[in-house]
Formats: sequence, structure tokens, C-alpha cells
Amino acid sequence: MKRYSAFAIAREAFRQHTGWTRAWGQAEPKPRYDVIIVGAGGHGLATAYYLGKNFGITNVAVLEKGWLGGGNTGRNTTIIRSNYLQDPSAAIYEKSRSLYETLSQDLNYNVMFSPRGVMMLAQTQHEIRGYQRTAHANALQGVTTEFIGPARVKELCPIMNIDGPRYPVLGALWQARGGTARHDAVAWGYARACADMGMDIIQQCEVTGVVTEAGRVTGVNTTRGDIKCDKLAMVVAGHASVLAQKAGFQLPIESVALQALVSEPIKPCMDVVVMANTVHGYMSQSDKGEMVIGGGTDGYNNYTQRGSFHHIEETVRALVETFPIVGRLKMLRQWGGIVDVTGDRSPILSKTPVEGIFVNCGWGTGGFKAIPGSGWAMAELVAKGSSPLTAEFSMNRFRHGKFIDESVAAGVAH
Repeated sequence: MKRYSAFAIAREAFRQHTGWTRAWGQAEPKPRYDVIIVGAGGHGLATAYYLGKNFGITNVAVLEKGWLGGGNTGRNTTIIRSNYLQDPSAAIYEKSRSLYETLSQDLNYNVMFSPRGVMMLAQTQHEIRGYQRTAHANALQGVTTEFIGPARVKELCPIMNIDGPRYPVLGALWQARGGTARHDAVAWGYARACADMGMDIIQQCEVTGVVTEAGRVTGVNTTRGDIKCDKLAMVVAGHASVLAQKAGFQLPIESVALQALVSEPIKPCMDVVVMANTVHGYMSQSDKGEMVIGGGTDGYNNYTQRGSFHHIEETVRALVETFPIVGRLKMLRQWGGIVDVTGDRSPILSKTPVEGIFVNCGWGTGGFKAIPGSGWAMAELVAKGSSPLTAEFSMNRFRHGKFIDESVAAGVAH
């Protein structure tokens, strides 16, 4: 009997349920597109969707060297929040969070958005001051957050040990309207909507070169032939620097692995998302009962998408003190994703030195929460040449020293 992978079974069930085949590599490339988007992850598909929805640009191809949503979109831990310190960051993340609230209705596809609330633990006096500062900044930005005390933390998450011997819980930055969504559903929902608008989503189509004439992009070389375009959007996360080199310019980013794991499923015991920067760990419970666990990035540059034992040891050891019950659980599976990290821990949404090429990268550890807002802003940038949401995220900010420093907000916990 022929054996099928879980992915193949899920894919076929999805195709039969939706009657949709274009997004599964069935479309053949056209000779020319108005816009080519490289990367069929959440950010690339959202960019395509809002190009069609907001600007009527539907002669679009989304090229993917692997399979739809098979990169970081399918490998993250699904946390959604917008409680960032700097104004430009808060603006784009809050735009994204608000779009998530109605995304299932907009796409007519259930992305399983769960506004269960996100808390970021303060376990040192320094963190108390930092999160209180962020709460005040969020109030000025119109982002609803609050700093809560240990008793409220314990009320929201009873399984937590707030009196740990090394790092007792002294409070938390709480965003009640943050939460989670289903990562695969976000990608599939956007992909189906793009296909319905007549866009081509072409899988197993790796970009091997970028064609330019007189400093302007004219097309791309791929493993499925050459394709011409008027504009090119690079949305490939950890491989952004590799693709940029093919176009003849460099990006100020580094690629590192970010690992995560899930436990065996257990009965519901935790209905909020908890992040702890001091001990480098965060945890939530999925709708299947698994405890979703993650921590910091690897300490060296790499492109691996596998897990490693040292990450299990370091991350779980840190969480056992705060969540004693995880010490009795077995690990179900582990994986890694390739994140692209900038010096100021903020993304790049920008024009490039090559006319007609736009780049969306540098989201580091916080890409999933930004998908709708990123796609909205990137679509406006590609269609109009500028966007209020992307103005501060130009790659030129590194040349002028106008950093958007989110190292505290985004450097470890998602």
C-alpha cells in the first residue's frame, strides 16, 4: 500500500474542500507579470493579497522554491502582540493585530485567531522599569496594555510559580488583546484569496538570478524558466541576503536559527501566552493540548531548520522553575526556522538600490505577528512607492544612524 505523508494528506483534503488547485503548483508561469513576489510565506502572500484588494493589482506571481508556507510561517509559535516601545514598531504591529481580529471574515477562512492575552514577565527590577516605560509609551501610541502585579499574574496563570528562588515574578506587561492564530491557516487563507483573484502561486520554483537593465529590474531567472516583471518584491526572511546578492546589493542582516518544541498533549491548563525574557523562555498551550515552548536564537549564524539538544536543555531548564509542571512532560517534536536579524532588531521594508526592487525582511523573531500589517504596508510601498507604515523602516536608516531600537522588545521573546 502506498504511504502518504501527513502534509500530503492535509494538502489533498484542503484542495478537495476548497476546490482550489492554482496555489499548489498547478499554474505555469506567464511570460510577464506586473509584480513578482519571491516567497510564498505569510508576508509574501499577504503582500499579494493586499496588492489585489487595496490597489487592484492582480497580474501577480508568487514564487516559492519549496512549498506554500513551508518556511518560517509553518515553523513559528504563532504569538500575536503589538506592545512595542518605539512608535514606528507599535504602529505597524498594532495595524497587524487589528487586522488579525477580522482576518477570518476578510478571507472567508478560519485562521483560528485566539485573543487569549499575552504577558511578558518582569523578573528583575530592571525589567519592571523597562515594562513600565513600555506601558506608558503604549498609552501614548493608543495600544492597550498595562503593567500588572504578581497577584494578577498568578490569577491569570495559576500554574505559574511566582516565588522562584532565582527569578521570582515581580509583575508583567499584559496585553489582553494579544494572542495566537493558526500559522498554516493564515498562509492557506491568504493563498486561496490570492488564487481567487487570478494570481499565480508557483511552488518548486526557485529564483536563481535577477535580471536588470540600466539599473532597473526586468525579470528573474528561475528553475522553471525566465519570467519578466515590472516590479519585484523580495520577501524571503532568512534568505533575504542571499537573494539580494543575486540582484547586486547587500543587506545589513544576519541569519540565525530559532528553535522551538512542543510537549505531548495534556488537558487544558494554561489559557494565556507567557514570555519570560530573563530566563529566555516562553510558553503557551495549543488547541490540541500541546505546550508550545521556545526561547532565544542560536548563538551563531546558520541556516539549519533542525533542532538541537542544547536548546532543549537550556530552554526547558529555564522554564521548569517558573512552570514546575513541565518537568514531568515528554517532548513530542522539535524544529527550527531561519530568522533574519538586523542590528536594531527592527525590520526592513524598503526600496533598494535597484529600481523596481523592494525588500521586506529583518523581522527576526517577530515575523508571524506582523504578517497582515507587513503585507498591507508592503503592498502600499510596491503600488505607490511609499507608505506611512514603512517610512521609518528604510534600509537607509543604517547609513544615517536612525535606528529603531527594539532589542528589549524583540530580542528574545516573541
